[in-house]
Formats: sequence, C-alpha cells, structure tokens
Amino acid sequence: MKDEIFDITIVGAGPVGLYATYYSGLRDMKVKLIDALPQLGGQLTALYPEKFIYDVAGFPEILAKELAENLIAQAMQYEPAIFLNEKIIKLESLEDEKIIKLTSEGGNIHFSKTVVLSLGIGAFVPRKLDIPDVKRLEGRGIHYVVKDKSIFRGKNILIVGGGDSAVDWALNLEGIAKHITLIHRRDVFKAHEDSLRKLFNSTVEVKTFYELKRIHGDEHVKGATIFDNRTGEEIYLDVQHILLFLGFLANLEFIQSWGLEIDKNAIKVNSKMETNIPGVYAAGDIVNYPGKLKLISTGFGEAAIAVNNAKNYIEPASKYFPGHSSDFVPKKLKSK
Repeated sequence: MKDEIFDITIVGAGPVGLYATYYSGLRDMKVKLIDALPQLGGQLTALYPEKFIYDVAGFPEILAKELAENLIAQAMQYEPAIFLNEKIIKLESLEDEKIIKLTSEGGNIHFSKTVVLSLGIGAFVPRKLDIPDVKRLEGRGIHYVVKDKSIFRGKNILIVGGGDSAVDWALNLEGIAKHITLIHRRDVFKAHEDSLRKLFNSTVEVKTFYELKRIHGDEHVKGATIFDNRTGEEIYLDVQHILLFLGFLANLEFIQSWGLEIDKNAIKVNSKMETNIPGVYAAGDIVNYPGKLKLISTGFGEAAIAVNNAKNYIEPASKYFPGHSSDFVPKKLKSK
C-alpha cells in the first residue's frame, strides 16, 4: 500500500522526545524518531551540554550531556528507527486511511498511525543586542551557548542576563574563570530562588541596573563598557569573554500550514495531549494548556500521557493505563 507505516512517530529528539520514544517501546509500539539536528538530545546537547540541571527527579545535579546520554540509552532499548538531519516541513492527515503523512525538507516521506510532536520551542535563535561589534565578534569572545567550559579557564568573563541560564552559568563557571561579573538591567531576576541564593553567596560580582553599552576588541573581545541605566555612569571591564543569555526567540512559522491550532505561540492541546488533528499529539515546551509549566520534568509526564493515548487511539481494546514499569522486563534484559 505505502512505504513502511509505523505505529507512532516522534518528531523532536530532545529530552521529551527521547522519553516518548522509550515509552512507545514500553507499550510495544513500532516507533520512529525524527530530528532536524545531526545528533540526539535536542537543546541538552546542542545548546548547553556542560550545564548542570538540578530539577530532574532522581538527580541532585546532572550535566545536560549526561542526562541526554541516559535518555538515549533508555530510548534505544526498544530499537526505534532513527532519522537525523530530517526537518519535517509538512504534516498531512490522510483521514480516509487514518494515517499521518510527514514530509521532510529533503523530500523524504514518513507514514505513521500516530504522531507526537516534541519540538521544544520550535526553531530557535538567540536574542541579540543591537550594539556595535556584537555580530563581528560572535565566536571570538561573544557567546550565546557554552559547549566547552575549559575555554574560560583563568579568564575574566562578563555574563549578561537575569534568567536561569545566566545565573546557572555564573555558578558553573565559578572556580574555572578568574573573575566573573554578572549584569542585569533590573534588580528582579527570573532564575530559581535557590540559584539566586547561591549566586549572592558566591564570588560572582553581581551588578543590577547595569547594561552592556560597548564591546572592545579587534580580533577577539578585550573589554566591555557597561552603564548604570539609572544614572548613565559608565564602567570599563577588562574581560576576554562575554556570555549573552537573553533568551531565545521561538519560531513556529514552519508549522503554520499544518492545520494545528496555535495558542500563545505554542500548540494547543487538551488534557490527553491531543491536538485538533486526530492522531496527532504534542508534549513539552511546544504545547500550551491551562496551567502549563515549561519544565523538563513536566514534559516527561506529558510524553507518557501522549504515548498512552496514542496507543489507545490505534488499539481501542488496549488499556490506557499500561501498568507499572516494574511489571515489564526491558528488551535488553530479556536476552540475558
């Protein structure tokens, strides 16, 4: 009839997508995992592999790349089909056959009985400052992500931002960098309370109501001028690296034509993680519903809900509640 049809296809191989892949295998579904990036792990590996994560159950702290490795190992137990470097640009519901057709940018076509969209924040680009020399010195002392902490060893660094990324990296780089200055344009931070407590008890120099005005350096960052946005007072800092953590701009334009209902720049779902298209579910930061919390831990629960409902959708006689995982023996252990 058609090319191979899968029970479920997960689009997005970040932490939520990897957990959905594992759970699909646990429910004995034939599963495919697709991602636009060349590696599994999503933002954990692409944006902040060296960052510690503190709010995942069971881990007092864990590096993002290690969490990704654990999730990958968990997902691979059931031998899913993996397709990387595949950006899905079209989703069609073939209602007469109850099949979802997915088309990639390269022209590949995938058929599935159900789909779970775990796209994170969609296509994302970092927010940038509109000041001279930022673009010119990107990659030469200007950073939006940290992939290798060692380049900051013994250096003076400036961190700009007041959210979790800015505060967490200030703490992560303490003891590695020679000196850290963190500036924020106001005195209210968006970071977790515990992180802020640690920040203000650290050696990091925190300056509130300060903003970045000018970057100095020819081939590499050599300094920065910051200013007090209340008085206009300027201060020159001798820094070799500037980390700009101003958030990311989400872009859902690539799914606007799919027929999904969008709410507040996210895919609208109900309590079953169902979208308005039958057989299409969504989970993680890409979704919105009343009371939504954009946390990895929340996304894990949403992934399990989506997959269990997808199983029930294609096999109405199956139980929605799968039983406890302790009742199952993972495939890799059955062979021992």
